[in-house]
Amino acid sequence: MALELRHLRYLLAVAEHANFTRAAEDLRISQPTLSQQIKQLERTVGAQLLERTGRTVRLTDAGEAYVRYARRALRDLAAAERAVLDVADLSIGHLRLAFTPTFTAYLIGPLTAELHTRHPGITLDVREMTQDRIEAALLADELDLGIAFHGPHPPGITATALFTETLTLVTAAGRSGTGEQEPLPVRDLADRRLALLSGDFATRSHIDAYFATHAVRPRIAVEANSVQALTEIVQRTTLATVLPNAITHDHPRLTPIPLNPALPARTVTLLRRENAYQSAATRAFTHLVHDHISTRGYTPA
Repeated sequence: MALELRHLRYLLAVAEHANFTRAAEDLRISQPTLSQQIKQLERTVGAQLLERTGRTVRLTDAGEAYVRYARRALRDLAAAERAVLDVADLSIGHLRLAFTPTFTAYLIGPLTAELHTRHPGITLDVREMTQDRIEAALLADELDLGIAFHGPHPPGITATALFTETLTLVTAAGRSGTGEQEPLPVRDLADRRLALLSGDFATRSHIDAYFATHAVRPRIAVEANSVQALTEIVQRTTLATVLPNAITHDHPRLTPIPLNPALPARTVTLLRRENAYQSAATRAFTHLVHDHISTRGYTPA
């Protein structure tokens, strides 16, 4: 019997769910049909791929080895299909992009607008997720590009440095109490009430590490999981926050206050899977990103 692609997809589904019933539901086929197809696959390859123990199913050693190649084959096939559909003149195209949350406030909007202006035929799938999830999705060929921060990155991820992001203390305009250009000693933050991003943000970890380095424990009055929420809160209260300078640059109601010593800068990177097929849409977006960085005058990485 000849091997068919559906056999690979069926095997991967069972391996993922470790259960025939749940895999069949996910595939929208009956359980007997799924079991029959798996047996056909095992006869074709000449080895037992799954071990059935009660309700649980696990891969045998042969199954583990086979699944690695099956995943790669399906991923490469998907890339081949995108290559066939890719149109070099960019009259049509599709791009799957992800970014870490702080970029929502100042980078993704302008990049999306510019892509639509230059290449209206390209559709864009934009997702906001943590950096580790971006890297995992790139390796699984679920994304074309990611925008995040400098590593360390897992094997198989290629990172291109884009620009240097700087962060500083931010208050509502007219409420700094220090003069706009006067650096504030970091020790003085112990007397300030702050509104900060919640702990699941990489930016918050960066800020906490800065405070720990200088033995400062500020009073955190508000935690938020949205940069937009922070900017709204700070504009209307006496609370201060810490945000990338690029966010405050376009907010006339926010005032940055330089700190002494300054918060460490971070390198923003464009991530992709090593040796992944780069569609015309991917190449166009990459070129667009570099143009935007140059136009905005961001600090080179």
